[in-house]
Amino acid sequence: MSFENRTSFLNELESKGTKLVSIFAFVLMNNHFHFLLKQLEENGIQKFISNTENSYAKYFNMKTKRTGSLFSEMFKASMVERDEEFIHVARYIHLNPYSSYLVKDINQLKEYPWSSLGNYLGGKSRDNFIDSGFLLSFFQSKEKLSSFTFDQADYQRKLQDIKHLVFDHE
Repeated sequence: MSFENRTSFLNELESKGTKLVSIFAFVLMNNHFHFLLKQLEENGIQKFISNTENSYAKYFNMKTKRTGSLFSEMFKASMVERDEEFIHVARYIHLNPYSSYLVKDINQLKEYPWSSLGNYLGGKSRDNFIDSGFLLSFFQSKEKLSSFTFDQADYQRKLQDIKHLVFDHE
């Protein structure tokens, strides 16, 4: 889908109904995705994720001529309760392609097309559905947000490399 078609499609969707969520940050990876959302109506996040997963599964199944479910697990959600948590979760999401080695060089992150980071720092992704004002309000400038994000990139990558050593009791 071309950028113009995508923009037109998203504008049409936005004009058709009420918003279920505000989207502050997202990243689509090769085997998972992350969203930082605020629910705007009851069960909004659940409906949004369900609609997203169902729509993508239909698209993928048609494209690959397959049938059946695509996602094996229910989505996991965590409540962000403090502003400090919010900005750290946004950073985690935006660094995920680098931490997971999808992007080799940190300087390529702004150009990663399946992330909202470009909305904040001026890269390729300029999606009008991102509610960028709240995250930006914590920083004096886009440069300060950029420093906050990139200064922890190598540390986050190291944590990613050792996370398999942690015992998770969920």
